[in-house]
Amino acid sequence: MMTNVHRIDTNLTLDVGCRSSSASAAEEWAHFKMLFHDFANLPSAVDQCTLSPEFNCNGHKWCIKLYPGGKRESRTGCLSLHLKLCDEGDATAAFEVSVLDKFQSIQHTMKGIEQSFQGLNRGWKDYCLRSYILNQSENILDDNGTLAVVVSIKRKNDSACPFVPINPTFVPSNPMSGLITSMLLDEETADVYFEVGSADVHDDVDEAASSPVTFHAHRLILKTCAPMLASLFGSYDEEIVAASITDVKPAVFRHLLHYVYGGSVPGKEMNAHSKDIINAADKYSIVNLKLEAEAAYVTSTKITMDNAMDNLLYADALNLALLKEVVMDFLAENSEEVTEKMSFADVPGHVMKDLLVAFSRTKKTKQDSQGDNNNFTIMRVNELRMKLDEKGLNVDGSREAMIETLRGSAQEAADDDDSLEE
Repeated sequence: MMTNVHRIDTNLTLDVGCRSSSASAAEEWAHFKMLFHDFANLPSAVDQCTLSPEFNCNGHKWCIKLYPGGKRESRTGCLSLHLKLCDEGDATAAFEVSVLDKFQSIQHTMKGIEQSFQGLNRGWKDYCLRSYILNQSENILDDNGTLAVVVSIKRKNDSACPFVPINPTFVPSNPMSGLITSMLLDEETADVYFEVGSADVHDDVDEAASSPVTFHAHRLILKTCAPMLASLFGSYDEEIVAASITDVKPAVFRHLLHYVYGGSVPGKEMNAHSKDIINAADKYSIVNLKLEAEAAYVTSTKITMDNAMDNLLYADALNLALLKEVVMDFLAENSEEVTEKMSFADVPGHVMKDLLVAFSRTKKTKQDSQGDNNNFTIMRVNELRMKLDEKGLNVDGSREAMIETLRGSAQEAADDDDSLEE
């Protein structure tokens, strides 16, 4: 049976801060701030939910279930919001959920009394009108279309639960990144330029008929942030030189270069061009952009019987581990129908191992996996990438490559401990 749950993994950010020394009565509550990026484009069909990452409080794991289009029992136009206990068994909690505006001030709060969560999600089927969130005059969404939600859970005695001030002291952001981004396409200071496009890669007929689009850039920034792009210019250091790129659309290359200069790709553009951005970022080794575009592709693409195989082969060819995991989960959840309707004749043999992992993960209970923090084999791609990033290791690559890297790092750490003991 197919599921209609939409899970955000890399586009959703869960922010947890540090304990405030000035907190007193406020310390009775633990606050968790969640950012639902590109809210307007989250799945908004009735009964279709977006899950936040899990967070810990009072010795239990929790997450938020957001229904942008509401539930079947909701009033028309209302979104639904629920707190879910992710652990097996029972827990009780008093909680509140607040919506912040773009200036980080609380604008809407709903409160829940202390109650049991055993087998239930607690929250509100009519949390607020979706139009209220989307109304620009209300200033709820920030300039990137992000919805900020704060979940507050009352602490239990002696429970380890981080405190996050809801309205932290305002500090202006570092302007250096913006200054570097503003240098993009600055012809006066540029020392290299790209000529991008040809008749077979442009977006429309008018653009295809014109000359290639010129993008001015700076060798030093490219060498530091995008060495493969810098290598297109060879070793000339004294004169302005050009490089021709004919296999990337100018609109996509503009996003690529903007990212290299510290910018970001707007949510709508990322969703619209995610596959093209993945291809370009993979070719020129802009790893973080590739992963960001992969996450956008995963969240904006519904895996079906018709497209599962194409997406599986595409994910395998470009080492898109997250996309491959999503497809594998789909195959595992719909195994009977898959067996009847799909052929695996064109699937490389090594892919079958990922499918076995997906089946193993669906059968393994949460209780079985508790405390098994080094069982890399059944870990989700996001968890593998997080562990690699924490260790400063390369987060790009296949699932097998990531596991091998983590095992090698663990072995090196063990060898270092042995040498210290000697």
